[in-house]
Amino acid sequence: MFTGIIESMGVVEALPEATDKMLTIAVGDLSRELHKGMSLAVNGCCLTVCEIGEGKLKFFVLEETLRTTTLGELKKGEEVNLELPLRMEARWGGHFVTGHVDCKQPIESIKDLGQEKEFWISYPAFARGFLVPKGSIAVDGISLTVGKITAESFCVWITPFTLAHTNLKSKRVGDRVNLEFDLLAKYTASILQGRKEDD
Repeated sequence: MFTGIIESMGVVEALPEATDKMLTIAVGDLSRELHKGMSLAVNGCCLTVCEIGEGKLKFFVLEETLRTTTLGELKKGEEVNLELPLRMEARWGGHFVTGHVDCKQPIESIKDLGQEKEFWISYPAFARGFLVPKGSIAVDGISLTVGKITAESFCVWITPFTLAHTNLKSKRVGDRVNLEFDLLAKYTASILQGRKEDD
Protein backbone atom coordinates (compact mmCIF):
# COMPACT_ATOMS: atom_id res chain seq x y z
CA MET A 1 0.00 0.00 0.00
CA PHE A 2 1.18 3.52 -0.85
CA THR A 3 -0.08 7.08 -0.49
CA GLY A 4 1.07 8.74 -3.71
CA ILE A 5 3.64 10.96 -2.00
CA ILE A 6 6.77 10.58 -4.13
CA GLU A 7 9.91 10.16 -2.02
CA SER A 8 12.63 10.34 -4.64
CA MET A 9 13.49 9.95 -8.29
CA GLY A 10 15.28 7.01 -9.89
CA VAL A 11 17.00 6.64 -13.25
CA VAL A 12 16.44 3.70 -15.60
CA GLU A 13 19.72 1.85 -16.22
CA ALA A 14 18.60 -1.32 -18.02
CA LEU A 15 15.32 -2.27 -19.65
CA PRO A 16 13.44 -5.59 -19.70
CA GLU A 17 14.13 -7.69 -22.77
CA ALA A 18 12.46 -10.69 -24.34
CA THR A 19 14.90 -13.12 -22.68
CA ASP A 20 15.47 -11.11 -19.51
CA LYS A 21 12.52 -9.27 -17.98
CA MET A 22 14.63 -7.46 -15.38
CA LEU A 23 14.30 -3.70 -14.98
CA THR A 24 17.31 -1.99 -13.36
CA ILE A 25 16.92 1.39 -11.70
CA ALA A 26 19.53 3.56 -9.98
CA VAL A 27 17.91 4.72 -6.75
CA GLY A 28 20.83 6.07 -4.72
CA ASP A 29 20.50 5.92 -0.94
CA LEU A 30 16.94 4.60 -1.17
CA SER A 31 18.41 1.11 -1.71
CA ARG A 32 19.51 1.07 1.96
CA GLU A 33 15.88 1.08 3.08
CA LEU A 34 14.92 -1.99 1.05
CA HIS A 35 15.63 -5.71 1.02
CA LYS A 36 14.75 -8.50 -1.39
CA GLY A 37 11.05 -9.22 -1.53
CA MET A 38 9.95 -5.74 -0.53
CA SER A 39 7.70 -3.62 -2.71
CA LEU A 40 8.51 -0.29 -4.33
CA ALA A 41 6.20 1.88 -6.42
CA VAL A 42 7.86 2.83 -9.72
CA ASN A 43 5.79 5.39 -11.64
CA GLY A 44 2.86 4.11 -9.62
CA CYS A 45 3.46 0.41 -10.37
CA CYS A 46 4.02 -1.85 -7.38
CA LEU A 47 7.13 -3.93 -8.12
CA THR A 48 8.98 -6.52 -6.05
CA VAL A 49 12.69 -6.00 -5.38
CA CYS A 50 14.62 -9.00 -6.75
CA GLU A 51 18.22 -7.81 -6.46
CA ILE A 52 19.98 -5.00 -4.62
CA GLY A 53 23.31 -3.57 -5.67
CA GLU A 54 25.25 -0.42 -4.79
CA GLY A 55 22.53 2.19 -5.18
CA LYS A 56 20.68 0.03 -7.71
CA LEU A 57 17.61 -2.19 -7.69
CA LYS A 58 16.44 -4.90 -10.07
CA PHE A 59 12.82 -5.91 -10.61
CA PHE A 60 11.27 -8.72 -12.66
CA VAL A 61 8.50 -7.12 -14.71
CA LEU A 62 5.59 -9.31 -15.81
CA GLU A 63 4.53 -9.29 -19.46
CA GLU A 64 1.10 -8.06 -18.36
CA THR A 65 2.69 -5.12 -16.55
CA LEU A 66 4.79 -4.22 -19.58
CA ARG A 67 1.67 -4.30 -21.74
CA THR A 68 -0.76 -2.39 -19.54
CA THR A 69 1.52 0.25 -18.00
CA THR A 70 4.14 2.70 -19.24
CA LEU A 71 6.93 0.52 -17.85
CA GLY A 72 7.03 -1.15 -21.25
CA GLU A 73 7.72 2.26 -22.83
CA LEU A 74 10.57 3.39 -20.59
CA LYS A 75 13.86 4.54 -22.08
CA LYS A 76 17.34 4.17 -20.66
CA GLY A 77 18.26 7.29 -18.68
CA GLU A 78 14.62 8.23 -18.05
CA GLU A 79 13.64 9.45 -14.59
CA VAL A 80 10.95 7.57 -12.67
CA ASN A 81 8.94 8.34 -9.55
CA LEU A 82 9.70 6.19 -6.49
CA GLU A 83 7.72 5.60 -3.31
CA LEU A 84 8.47 3.19 -0.48
CA PRO A 85 5.55 1.16 0.92
CA LEU A 86 3.52 2.74 3.68
CA ARG A 87 4.46 2.23 7.32
CA MET A 88 1.36 1.96 9.48
CA GLU A 89 2.89 4.12 12.22
CA ALA A 90 3.74 6.91 9.77
CA ARG A 91 1.72 10.06 9.17
CA TRP A 92 -0.48 9.60 6.11
CA GLY A 93 -0.57 12.03 3.20
CA GLY A 94 -2.07 11.70 -0.25
CA HIS A 95 -4.68 8.91 -0.53
CA PHE A 96 -4.92 5.11 -0.67
CA VAL A 97 -2.79 3.94 -3.62
CA THR A 98 -2.34 0.21 -4.24
CA GLY A 99 0.24 0.36 -7.03
CA HIS A 100 -2.12 -1.61 -9.29
CA VAL A 101 -2.35 0.59 -12.38
CA ASP A 102 -5.75 0.69 -14.11
CA CYS A 103 -4.59 2.01 -17.47
CA LYS A 104 -2.10 4.20 -19.31
CA GLN A 105 -3.45 7.32 -21.00
CA PRO A 106 -2.00 10.23 -23.01
CA ILE A 107 -1.55 13.79 -21.82
CA GLU A 108 -3.79 15.94 -24.03
CA SER A 109 -2.49 19.37 -23.10
CA ILE A 110 -0.22 21.20 -20.67
CA LYS A 111 -1.05 24.81 -19.85
CA ASP A 112 1.02 27.33 -17.92
CA LEU A 113 -1.00 29.07 -15.22
CA GLY A 114 1.59 31.39 -13.74
CA GLN A 115 3.68 29.28 -11.37
CA GLU A 116 1.48 26.22 -11.67
CA LYS A 117 0.62 23.98 -14.63
CA GLU A 118 -2.65 22.46 -15.76
CA PHE A 119 -2.41 18.94 -17.20
CA TRP A 120 -5.32 17.53 -19.18
CA ILE A 121 -5.28 13.72 -19.39
CA SER A 122 -7.69 11.46 -21.26
CA TYR A 123 -9.47 8.59 -19.52
CA PRO A 124 -11.29 5.46 -20.78
CA ALA A 125 -15.07 5.21 -20.70
CA PHE A 126 -15.11 2.58 -17.93
CA ALA A 127 -13.55 5.07 -15.51
CA ARG A 128 -16.12 7.88 -15.73
CA GLY A 129 -17.79 6.82 -12.50
CA PHE A 130 -14.46 6.87 -10.65
CA LEU A 131 -13.83 10.59 -11.24
CA VAL A 132 -15.35 13.46 -9.29
CA PRO A 133 -14.17 17.08 -8.96
CA LYS A 134 -11.87 17.42 -5.94
CA GLY A 135 -11.53 13.64 -5.80
CA SER A 136 -8.23 11.75 -5.78
CA ILE A 137 -6.27 10.09 -8.58
CA ALA A 138 -2.74 8.70 -8.90
CA VAL A 139 -0.88 9.86 -12.02
CA ASP A 140 2.42 7.99 -12.46
CA GLY A 141 2.10 7.23 -8.75
CA ILE A 142 1.59 10.87 -7.71
CA SER A 143 -1.44 11.57 -5.53
CA LEU A 144 -3.26 14.44 -7.24
CA THR A 145 -6.62 16.17 -6.93
CA VAL A 146 -9.01 15.95 -9.86
CA GLY A 147 -9.98 19.37 -11.21
CA LYS A 148 -12.41 19.74 -14.09
CA ILE A 149 -13.86 16.74 -15.93
CA THR A 150 -15.20 16.39 -19.46
CA ALA A 151 -16.69 13.36 -21.20
CA GLU A 152 -13.23 12.15 -22.24
CA SER A 153 -10.60 13.89 -20.10
CA PHE A 154 -9.86 15.45 -16.73
CA CYS A 155 -7.39 18.01 -15.46
CA VAL A 156 -5.04 18.20 -12.51
CA TRP A 157 -3.22 21.31 -11.29
CA ILE A 158 0.47 20.83 -10.55
CA THR A 159 2.29 22.93 -7.95
CA PRO A 160 5.89 24.10 -8.51
CA PHE A 161 7.10 21.67 -5.82
CA THR A 162 5.43 18.64 -7.41
CA LEU A 163 6.69 19.68 -10.83
CA ALA A 164 10.27 19.98 -9.57
CA HIS A 165 10.31 16.73 -7.59
CA THR A 166 8.54 14.29 -9.95
CA ASN A 167 8.81 13.12 -13.55
CA LEU A 168 6.03 15.51 -14.59
CA LYS A 169 8.69 18.16 -15.27
CA SER A 170 9.82 16.20 -18.34
CA LYS A 171 6.40 15.19 -19.64
CA ARG A 172 5.15 16.47 -23.00
CA VAL A 173 1.79 16.45 -24.77
CA GLY A 174 1.19 12.95 -26.14
CA ASP A 175 3.25 11.19 -23.47
CA ARG A 176 1.33 8.46 -21.67
CA VAL A 177 1.06 8.23 -17.89
CA ASN A 178 -0.11 5.50 -15.55
CA LEU A 179 -3.49 6.09 -13.93
CA GLU A 180 -4.81 4.45 -10.79
CA PHE A 181 -8.32 5.55 -9.95
CA ASP A 182 -9.43 6.03 -6.37
CA LEU A 183 -9.81 2.67 -4.61
CA LEU A 184 -12.88 3.74 -2.61
CA ALA A 185 -14.60 4.94 -5.79
CA LYS A 186 -13.91 1.61 -7.49
CA TYR A 187 -15.30 -0.41 -4.59
CA THR A 188 -18.38 1.81 -4.39
CA ALA A 189 -19.04 1.42 -8.11
CA SER A 190 -18.62 -2.35 -7.84
CA ILE A 191 -21.09 -2.58 -4.94
CA LEU A 192 -23.67 -0.47 -6.75
CA GLN A 193 -23.29 -2.52 -9.92
CA GLY A 194 -23.77 -5.70 -7.91
CA ARG A 195 -27.01 -4.34 -6.45
CA LYS A 196 -28.30 -3.46 -9.93
CA GLU A 197 -27.60 -6.99 -11.14
CA ASP A 198 -29.43 -8.45 -8.11
CA ASP A 199 -32.59 -6.40 -8.79
